[in-house]
Amino acid sequence: VQLQASGGGLVQPGGSLRLSCHASGIVFRLNTVAWSRQAPGKQRELVAAITSGGNTTYTDSVKERFTISRDNVRRTVYLQMNSLKPEDTAVYYCQVPPNFWGQGTQVTVSS
Repeated sequence: VQLQASGGGLVQPGGSLRLSCHASGIVFRLNTVAWSRQAPGKQRELVAAITSGGNTTYTDSVKERFTISRDNVRRTVYLQMNSLKPEDTAVYYCQVPPNFWGQGTQVTVSS
């Protein structure tokens, strides 16, 4: 299984980024895919997840700002992040629970 995350970068507070995660080696359409993040000195936390049926869940701190979506044809999950805050700064990881993780992409929110 390979999960290739991309789209991170440096953005000013209030800005937007879209992360992408392309998956291979699994029957993508049958799997839940999630985004987690880990900030320096903090534990990794689940940010958002989307089931095979398209149901979504978000951690409270990103509700109304982040949107997770999937394209089963492209085998890709997206995380649209709007109204970014400095506290969103972290390495973001794509995950197919429970065992498969991507390499992470850095998101830095700073002026």
